[in-house]
Amino acid sequence: MRWLTLYARSRQVPASLAALLIGAVAVWPLARDGSGGPGDPRLPVLVLATGAMAASVGLGGQDLALDRTAAIRWVPRRAAQVLLCGALVGTVLLTVQAMGEELATTAFVVRDSAGLTGLVALGAVLSGGRYAWTLPFAWLSFSFFAPPPTSAPMRVASWMLLPPGTAEGTWTALVLAVAGTAAYAVAGPRR
Repeated sequence: MRWLTLYARSRQVPASLAALLIGAVAVWPLARDGSGGPGDPRLPVLVLATGAMAASVGLGGQDLALDRTAAIRWVPRRAAQVLLCGALVGTVLLTVQAMGEELATTAFVVRDSAGLTGLVALGAVLSGGRYAWTLPFAWLSFSFFAPPPTSAPMRVASWMLLPPGTAEGTWTALVLAVAGTAAYAVAGPRR
């Protein structure tokens, strides 16, 4: 169990978890206020994106050369880390919902937390662990200010805000989750 503790500390898991919880607690009063209106996906997406960006801090190790030359198998550990991050991000929002008003359905939370975590993992592969948050932040910003999704490319671009069960939203999140997790597990963070 000591290796798990060392791995968590080297990946800054306590700091990421603290940032995730602080973000969720900061949104909780807004959820109780009901200012977003029923069915407004912006607040839950903001909580999920904040959680995924907080988890992105731990996707880069202290020494990338050591990560690449270590005698242990990194692929399953990296994949497990990305999947655990996605599960934690979704669980925190569902826990906040249990204490206040319902912000989103479970299907919406699962889809968006998986897609955003995959996007963060892809950001770590492309930009490194330090800048892994930039890819989901840019996509979230575009989604908030984009025109209404009337065409298929615009529905793909604004997948985070689409209702659950929408084909474009589900497939985009699934592709991002699988591609990001696989790329991060195999390649690891960029130097």
